[in-house]
Amino acid sequence: MPQNGEGMSNINQPTGWRKATAGLAVAEQHAQAGERAAVPKTQAFVAVKRVGAHIGLKAGDMMLLDTLGAFTQAQDWEEGQRPIVWASNAYLMEQTGFSLSALKRHARRLAESGVIAFKDSPNGKRWGHRDAEGRIIEAYGFDLSPLSARVEEFQQLHAELQAERAHCQRLKRQITVSRRMIRARIEAALSGALRGPWTQLTGLFEDLLDRLPRRNTASEALERLLAWFKELQERVEATYLKAVRADEVVENTAEATEQVLQKTQKMDPREVISEPHILITTQLNPVTCNRSETEQAAGVVPNAPPEELIDRELEDWVAETRKKRGAALDLPTVMQACPEFASWARNMGGYLKDWGDLHRVAGQLRPMIGVSEHAWNIAQDRLGPQIATAALVLTFEKHCAGEVASPGGYLRGIVQKAGAGELHLERSFYGRLSGQAA
Repeated sequence: MPQNGEGMSNINQPTGWRKATAGLAVAEQHAQAGERAAVPKTQAFVAVKRVGAHIGLKAGDMMLLDTLGAFTQAQDWEEGQRPIVWASNAYLMEQTGFSLSALKRHARRLAESGVIAFKDSPNGKRWGHRDAEGRIIEAYGFDLSPLSARVEEFQQLHAELQAERAHCQRLKRQITVSRRMIRARIEAALSGALRGPWTQLTGLFEDLLDRLPRRNTASEALERLLAWFKELQERVEATYLKAVRADEVVENTAEATEQVLQKTQKMDPREVISEPHILITTQLNPVTCNRSETEQAAGVVPNAPPEELIDRELEDWVAETRKKRGAALDLPTVMQACPEFASWARNMGGYLKDWGDLHRVAGQLRPMIGVSEHAWNIAQDRLGPQIATAALVLTFEKHCAGEVASPGGYLRGIVQKAGAGELHLERSFYGRLSGQAA
């Protein structure tokens, strides 16, 4: 007896709209293999839906496939059985809303993709019978057996697609970090009126921005794009550092000249001593030894910043960590565990002598990874400046490595862990060191 809504139809009749092709032959081979497999219907449909778009199926194709699958029963998917559907054209058109030509087009695409096969009757009609237990005795129509044969193939393809998507996401995050750093360097150079080919570099940067994909792009293209951004980033960084050093030389020369002029203006010509000048080798030259060098030689830091209190708190935190954990989370350890951050920190702040310097530079690098000032202030308020500094360093490093997609969210998560008493930052730093050693 025909199934509900089913009847004989000649859609399978070998007329001009469906000719034998290599795709249809492959679909029949899959159908024969599917007959020897025992795969639940749900598993088969989940597998094909996960990769449907990748193998060229459209939304209409999937709708027709779902409609056909609704006619099958659990026993049709057992080993030795074939889930064949012999629903009439009129009923399928009613269920899907397709016209006859659209119905034929979607059925053809499913078959050419190797998802279904056509099992034709001698007279080209679709029909079938079931026994008392509901098993198909004989049937002609749409054969869904290829789904059973291709489940493992579709599952493997899905795993590969997932890995590709994850790789593309990592590449996109790295491109974003590189893009932000390039922009920050160029803006800093322009605002500081540093000499250099900044107009040319800005043009190259804008050209790369125009190449950013507007839709899903394969990892190979993203890798090329990331390499271009990295190359430009290195060029911008080198130009910026060269300009900064040149600017420092000019400033130091101007400062030394100004000191000489001031000393000369203060001298009284009447007090000039005509005695011969004897140069003592142990005496510092008053022209070449400026105030800053003298103070540093005396162990005095000029213009001590207001962050002096933060420095003491940071050192106290290091001492406290040493007591509680039995291991010191010192500055060299943090910098070695986070090489990407260390590179940028030294470029931004030069030599970092203590945790106060690290706190200052971390605040400067914060915008480059998209951490808002509000999130940074909350972290400092809840964790204290010392732990917040270490947390931001770790967040920066993980984002640059593509391990963290949302730096602001990751930093907030650290704050929440601290509130719950579950924060162990030193484990993360020493864990990264262990990974480098491995």
